[in-house]
Amino acid sequence: MKEYFVVIGGKPKGPFAPEQMKELDINSGTFVKSTGMDDYKEAHEIPELRELFGLKARVREPQYFAAPDVRLLAVIIDYFLIFAVYCVIATIVVFFIDEKQLRIVASVGGLAIIPVAKTIYSIYMESSARQGTWGKILMGQKVCDEKGNPISFGRSMIRNLSKLTGILTFGIGFLMGFFGKRQQCLHDRIAGTVVIKDRLI
Repeated sequence: MKEYFVVIGGKPKGPFAPEQMKELDINSGTFVKSTGMDDYKEAHEIPELRELFGLKARVREPQYFAAPDVRLLAVIIDYFLIFAVYCVIATIVVFFIDEKQLRIVASVGGLAIIPVAKTIYSIYMESSARQGTWGKILMGQKVCDEKGNPISFGRSMIRNLSKLTGILTFGIGFLMGFFGKRQQCLHDRIAGTVVIKDRLI
């Protein structure tokens, strides 16, 4: 059975079993941490405690935002993963082609598909329950709306297609992320999104 440490009077105490916690003065803002958690969270953030104490989840606006340079690392990871998959597929396709010229066309010509695949992949992953691509997940980042809620498929599509504005403005759209508390690039401002990071990073 999962046990929890509870911050009482400014000091962590426990661990307590869920039944023992009923004897404590637990409210939405009480900080708790189970033995499997890396950091303390407010009680309303943990589904089993919401159910146990009849708490309502409170939406808190994001406080920790990922800077564009850190987000760039996530993009590089994503392109590396997609390129690795492309190399495997290209190798299989080329294996069945005998003519040398066609092999070159098949292996090199397909590189143009990578940016398209990256866009489709980003749209899907950022609107999923993971709220980010594998690159973002590895870097402790999530994409959400300006209130901290997960984004829909439609908003994710607007966000990713709007990245073209960063290219059309010769990178200025991306550099805008360095200016402003929320570190939103132009495509984030268009879609009404932010990229948040894990508070431990």
